[in-house]
Amino acid sequence: MSLFASVAMAPPDPILGVTRAWIADTSPDKLNPCVGAYRSEEGQPWVLPTVKDAEAQLLKQQEAGKINKEYLPIDGILEFYNAFVNLMLGEDSAPIKEGHACIVQCLSGTGGLQLGAAVIGNYMKGRVIYIPNPTWGNHKAIFPQQGVEVKQYRYYKPATCGLDFEGMMEDLKAMPSGSVVLLHACAHNPTGVDPTEEQWKVIADVVKEKGLFPMMDSAYQGFASGDFDKDACACRYFVSLGVEMMLIQSFAKNMGLYGERTGLSRQFVWTRTMQTG
Repeated sequence: MSLFASVAMAPPDPILGVTRAWIADTSPDKLNPCVGAYRSEEGQPWVLPTVKDAEAQLLKQQEAGKINKEYLPIDGILEFYNAFVNLMLGEDSAPIKEGHACIVQCLSGTGGLQLGAAVIGNYMKGRVIYIPNPTWGNHKAIFPQQGVEVKQYRYYKPATCGLDFEGMMEDLKAMPSGSVVLLHACAHNPTGVDPTEEQWKVIADVVKEKGLFPMMDSAYQGFASGDFDKDACACRYFVSLGVEMMLIQSFAKNMGLYGERTGLSRQFVWTRTMQTG
């Protein structure tokens, strides 16, 4: 008998399951609305022209011997993550200029969250994270694997199809000091409901006053408003307050880099109130 005979089969992914059903469907009029990915007018996978241009430039640099496939430093490609941290926090961000940021290149969204969960599970006292109700399904699965207890706070109000701001505030104020709270930077998954800029300021002020530790998950920068800077307003405001935080940053969705799990996926930013040695 196999050593793994007692391992239960994982449940099928509901989104990918619908995609498999779509592939098997023979209807000429079928549409697949499940997987959020760019498509051409013909419904085929579409690569952004800017991505094609970047890949062409990389190939030229490789042929010229300027870049190669050697092992990367443990924290990733410096030019890569600096560029995207600037995209989120701005080129004049004080934590970056003053050396108050620890930046690590990760394997897309799940990899960045997994690393964040490991930090919480190994180095933080409470080992509890509060996630919005509802949230992306993987949030509930990743943290317990690192021994982190998952609790929820109110976020979405079905009666209004909007933000339950009052309930969210009550729950934030009731969290013990030092608790980790997961926030969607913009384009909340799965509801699409975001706080206004003024509401974000109130949220950030409460987080700072209560001594909470925000983990900001940014997978859709540019999708909420169509403006990269506007969609970064929440992260930038938290940083401007000097709040110690984590930022998980992915470019799978907004840049169409779904399959580029290594190198072009995720940033892990830890903005610190003290200089790291």
